[in-house]
Amino acid sequence: MSGRFPLTAALVAALSISVSAACDGGVVEPVAQEAAEGSFAFGTGGFGGWSAPVRVEDIPGTHPEFNTGGLDGCPFISRDGKSFYTAAVRDGSRGIDIYVSTRAKAGDPWGPAVNVGEPVNSAGDDFCPTLDRDGHRFFFVSTRGEPGSCGGGDIYVTRLQGDGTFAEPTNLGCEVNSGGNEAGPFPLPEAGSGPVLYFSSSPGPGQPGDIYRSESHGGVFGPRALVPGVNSAADDGQPNLRRDGLEMFFYSTRPDPAAQSAAPDLYSATRASTSDPWSTPVNLGPVVNSAAGETRPSLSWDGTELYFGSNRPGTEAGSADIFVTTRERD
Repeated sequence: MSGRFPLTAALVAALSISVSAACDGGVVEPVAQEAAEGSFAFGTGGFGGWSAPVRVEDIPGTHPEFNTGGLDGCPFISRDGKSFYTAAVRDGSRGIDIYVSTRAKAGDPWGPAVNVGEPVNSAGDDFCPTLDRDGHRFFFVSTRGEPGSCGGGDIYVTRLQGDGTFAEPTNLGCEVNSGGNEAGPFPLPEAGSGPVLYFSSSPGPGQPGDIYRSESHGGVFGPRALVPGVNSAADDGQPNLRRDGLEMFFYSTRPDPAAQSAAPDLYSATRASTSDPWSTPVNLGPVVNSAAGETRPSLSWDGTELYFGSNRPGTEAGSADIFVTTRERD
């Protein structure tokens, strides 16, 4: 594995294992489009508790090849609920590749996962797929190590075009990326800040990471900054936010009496407005977390479904699958 980010380290960062720019860079979609689907904010109503997670492949009608007997993780569901992106190591993969499963409409069963191919996938490891709310900008992490890369796994952006193909990816540059390993890019139009990219970064394999944000000005994401209030001395990574920016989900290995083990657990934090500080992160508890590893939480557009990867009991030995837990709106 010399000369590239080790596969096992990429899997730890990307696929929930505890066993071992400018493509429209600063564009925010019109508020009117949000209004057409209902209020951008979720209002004063809250949510109920999370249900016991189920493996997505066990949902009736889901194609049996949605997950594999190998490593599946890094879930991300599109805003319209019709595309489900994952990262996986499968037969024929050159490493970690990005896949997509589709369905005709939200609520239908998911079809088989299909490799998205080049230019997104490469001879390196490609993971943490994230389709922006505009349905076109597509962020992901890659270890392709091409000229201009910053080292380790870098965040790239491309554009999903109208014909279903992807434009050539662009590295976000070394003010966002580092010589270490980035993961979990999540774009958000944040009131008072404009376009913001949340992500996590660690100095290297086996070293704890932190959660960062970068603001876009003039279409270019600027210097990254630590997100105050959510990081710990342990490993914190792969942030995902509710669409109004008032709730964050991420994984952490922090010491916590509520933690199910030393493996990554899922946590959440909230804030009253995008200018307020984050609350103390809270472990999602034993209904959602397990003694195995849970990583890369991904919230549905309506805020009621949380997808994540896990190698908990019920998955095949040495593998990881994608699970979902749900909650009701109050």
